[in-house]
Amino acid sequence: MKTISNQSFGGERPLFGCHDTILDDITITDGESGIKCCHDIECHNSKFYGKYPWWHVDHSLITNCYFAPESRSAIWYSDNMLMKDSTIDGPKFFREMHNLELENVKITDADETFWRVDGLKLRNVELHQGTYPFMFSKNIYVDGLTSDAKYVFQYCRNVEVHNARITTKDSFWECDNVTVYDSELNGEYLAWHSKNIKFVRCHISGEQPLCYMDNVTLEDCTFDAACDRMFEDCTNIKADIKGSVTNIKNPVSGFITADSIGSVTYNEFAKGHSCLITERQKA
Repeated sequence: MKTISNQSFGGERPLFGCHDTILDDITITDGESGIKCCHDIECHNSKFYGKYPWWHVDHSLITNCYFAPESRSAIWYSDNMLMKDSTIDGPKFFREMHNLELENVKITDADETFWRVDGLKLRNVELHQGTYPFMFSKNIYVDGLTSDAKYVFQYCRNVEVHNARITTKDSFWECDNVTVYDSELNGEYLAWHSKNIKFVRCHISGEQPLCYMDNVTLEDCTFDAACDRMFEDCTNIKADIKGSVTNIKNPVSGFITADSIGSVTYNEFAKGHSCLITERQKA
């Protein structure tokens, strides 16, 4: 592989078509599409300021790089990418991609990031600010995520999450086939309109979680006292909850077990529902 190092590039598409190349300590200063239609690229210790600097790049490695706010929509249509130890301050990253892996990456403006990505692996990633990260993405594996972005994981399929701390509202909406382990989920309206969802050893807070769902499973999860009107219009519930639950409203079918249950509410049109709700027997 050839090496390009200690150089600055600006203008339109200065590195168009490069391949089998190591970029080290370069700067994309301005212009658009600095690195485009390339393949087999490594980029280390570099800075990006221009718009759309990394489009249509296949098989790439990015380490110790910085993407400034001006580098919006920086990485699209690029398959088979690994990014490590980098900081992103620009919005709308990572669109229409296959096989993307991030490790030790901080994204300070997660607005509309990770859209339509198929095959996404995140390890020790931070997402801050912005709305709707992960829209329409699938085949996702996460181990170590801190996020305060709004409306995370919507319209996603085949998601496995470990060791996350997510503070938002309307997370995991309209999703299918999701399992979340050992995580803290803070915010209103968790996982509405989703199916085949499983939470294991999670702590959940916020109003009206887990409503309008089909096939929701909870194992050894705990709930904050503010969680009320849970499980409304849910079918095929399998919930074994640790500790107390404040209020359950209008569940349809399945079972819910907790150490203690504050109240169960059925309105007159839901009284024929057949969900089994029990408090755990104390020794």
